[in-house]
Amino acid sequence: MNTVFLMGQPGKSDPFNFLLMGAIILVFWLFMIRPQAKKAKEQKKYIESMQKGDKVVTIAGIHGTINKVNDDGTIQLEVSPGSYIKIEKSAISLEWSQAANKAVSTEKK
Repeated sequence: MNTVFLMGQPGKSDPFNFLLMGAIILVFWLFMIRPQAKKAKEQKKYIESMQKGDKVVTIAGIHGTINKVNDDGTIQLEVSPGSYIKIEKSAISLEWSQAANKAVSTEKK
């Protein structure tokens, strides 16, 4: 049975294969790694800038207003008047919080 090698002759390197591999890595980086890194950076910046009175949504879908930002990486969230829960800052969803605040601002107009 004869085998056809698409990569050229066995034992020799083909420059086209290296260019193709480099192009695949570049596309993977552009469409997968870079956007995720950018998103993580925005999330971190948002968490660091949270302050009392901000309306937020957690990754579990809990809506509330920040009552207190603690030094231990947690916040006190008011979920209804007089009802507070303590959660980690990392549990706040940037996307959902922005969407909820956008919906509230359009309702007020």
